[in-house]
Amino acid sequence: MPEITLDAEVGRPIGSSDTRRLRREGKIPGVVYGHGADPLPVAVDAKAFRTALSGEQGLNTLLDLVAGKEHFLVLAREIQRHPVRGTVNHVDFQVVDRTEGVEVEVPLQVIGEALEVRHNDWEVEQQLFSLQVKAQPSKIPNVITIDITDLTVGGSIRISDLELPQGVEALQDPQSIIVGTHASRVATAAKPAEGAVATEAPADES
Repeated sequence: MPEITLDAEVGRPIGSSDTRRLRREGKIPGVVYGHGADPLPVAVDAKAFRTALSGEQGLNTLLDLVAGKEHFLVLAREIQRHPVRGTVNHVDFQVVDRTEGVEVEVPLQVIGEALEVRHNDWEVEQQLFSLQVKAQPSKIPNVITIDITDLTVGGSIRISDLELPQGVEALQDPQSIIVGTHASRVATAAKPAEGAVATEAPADES
């Protein structure tokens, strides 16, 4: 997986007023850390940062961060956003190695249609929408798909049921349910109350 080049300014001021000035100029303050290196304050262009992460890999895009004369292979981590505007206020860049596993979150996508579930007036409920995994940067999948075509009434799909790509290890509880099923309101309403006895209308004696 080729990395995306992103230029960074080094030696940015640390004070809050200087940080606000950077943001007004359309820049995002950040820090480069990891692999034993001292934390390095940087700033990146906000538009260039959004563009770099707009591909299929999203937040897991591998970046070649060019900071002065140095190049850092990084992933964007700990992205802080403005609570109202949603703009990025700060980002940490984690230095990674192509040959070492790194922990990331990958989106989970449900595909197919569980016909048996639908025909019995039951519903499919997705309970997990991302999965924490460990993989080398080049092996991080864009998305992990879950086919629910063969899902049955009362059935579920757990993390342990996934067929992950080679080199990708799930870090969450294997018994965690990703997709489950439950009776719909229609099916629940049609089911007789427990202990209820069916009665017949009395015969007409006239």
